[in-house]
Amino acid sequence: MKNIVILISGRGSNMEAIIRAAAAEQWPARIAAVISHRADAAGLAIATHAGIPVAVVEHQHYPDRVSFDRALAEQIDVFQPDLVVLAGFMRILSAGFVEHYRGSLLNIHPSLLPSFPGLSTHRRAIDAGVHFHGATVHFVTQELDHGPIVAQAVVPVLRDDTEKTLAARVLTEEHRIYPAAVRGIIEGRIRLVDDRVRHDELFESRS
Repeated sequence: MKNIVILISGRGSNMEAIIRAAAAEQWPARIAAVISHRADAAGLAIATHAGIPVAVVEHQHYPDRVSFDRALAEQIDVFQPDLVVLAGFMRILSAGFVEHYRGSLLNIHPSLLPSFPGLSTHRRAIDAGVHFHGATVHFVTQELDHGPIVAQAVVPVLRDDTEKTLAARVLTEEHRIYPAAVRGIIEGRIRLVDDRVRHDELFESRS
C-alpha cells in the first residue's frame, strides 16, 4: 500500500477528485495526508470529512522560502510518501525541496505546457487567439511549470469564451486526467526513466 500526500492552498477540487477516484477504484494506495500552508484552506475540511489526516504549515511563520520548505518537507516526510501531489498549491518551491522529492513530485497546470506557464493562463490563451487550450500533468523540476509531461487534455477555445467559461471546461478535464495520472504512477504503469515519462500502455483516463 503506497502513500500519497496532497498539498493544497484552497478548496482543492483536484484533491477531492483524487480522493474520490482512489476510493471508488480501490487504488493500491492511500491518501496518507492533506497538507496546506493556509489554516483556512477549505479543502482541509473536505479531507477531514473523508477521514484523511490533515496538517498545516503556515508560511508566514518562517522568515524565507527555504526555511518554510524545510519545515514543510519535515511534515510531509512524517507520512512517508511515495508520491507528493500538488493540487492547487500556490507556492513557488525552492530548489532544495524539489530535489528532495525528485521523481515523486507531481503537479497539474491549467495550460498545454510548455505554452502559458505561470498565472492567468485562460486569459492569456484567449488573448493569444489560440484555438486549443487545456491542462498538463507533469513531474516538477526546478524550472517553474516545466518538467516531464505525464498527461495532457485538450479543449477547444470557443469564439464567445470568457476566462470563466474556459476555466470551467479546463477544470473538468483536470478532474479527469489528474486522478488517472496519479493512479498510473502508483500502479507502476507510468514511470519516470532518465527524466522522460514512460507509459507501459497508451495513457487513457479511467472513468
